[in-house]
Amino acid sequence: MILPDFENIVFFLAAASILILIPGPSVLYIMAKSVEQGYKAGIVSVLGIGIGSMVHVAAAAIGISSILLTSSTAFSIIKYLGAIYLIYLGVKKILEKTPNKQPVITNKNKRLDKIFYEGILVNTFNPKTAIFFFSFLPQFINIDKGGNASQILFLGILFTVFAILSDTLYVLLSVKISKWFTSSKKYLKRQKNITGSIYIALGLITLTINQPTTHSNTK
Repeated sequence: MILPDFENIVFFLAAASILILIPGPSVLYIMAKSVEQGYKAGIVSVLGIGIGSMVHVAAAAIGISSILLTSSTAFSIIKYLGAIYLIYLGVKKILEKTPNKQPVITNKNKRLDKIFYEGILVNTFNPKTAIFFFSFLPQFINIDKGGNASQILFLGILFTVFAILSDTLYVLLSVKISKWFTSSKKYLKRQKNITGSIYIALGLITLTINQPTTHSNTK
């Protein structure tokens, strides 16, 4: 397996660390899950998001992501599927009945395996993730060494591992914060509406993503 130059890896880690620390749509999704169902659901959603990221990493490594950047039809399909799915999750959450006395955070109605697959789907159908990996990772490879796919794959795995560690911290923070509010009846009534609204907002954000214009092999 051909790896990027050590200097490129160092620059990549520095840039990736800054990007990972900036909360994005996936972090909001993970925090919503953590507040809604607690630690286990949050960690499982992190792993699902991570697998979804690896789908995009693999696609970028073998060049499939370039199809999304050059084909308006393929890009639109992915964008609208992702947006519709997120909006569906939000509407479903808002319409579901919440027990009057049971804290929302202890709700175990949704099985962990479903949360895992949901996380995969949310990130897989996020065109912004595809664009990110396809445009960001190639900037840190050494084309002269060859093995471009293996270099991109290595950097993608590295980024995903860092992201999982960072997202896990958001899970811990979200659950801690949510515990301060679980004694509030108003919060318990509004929590599902807040969570549902986050999903819908993420779906609407996905709809605003435009297909980038590519002028080179790495953009």
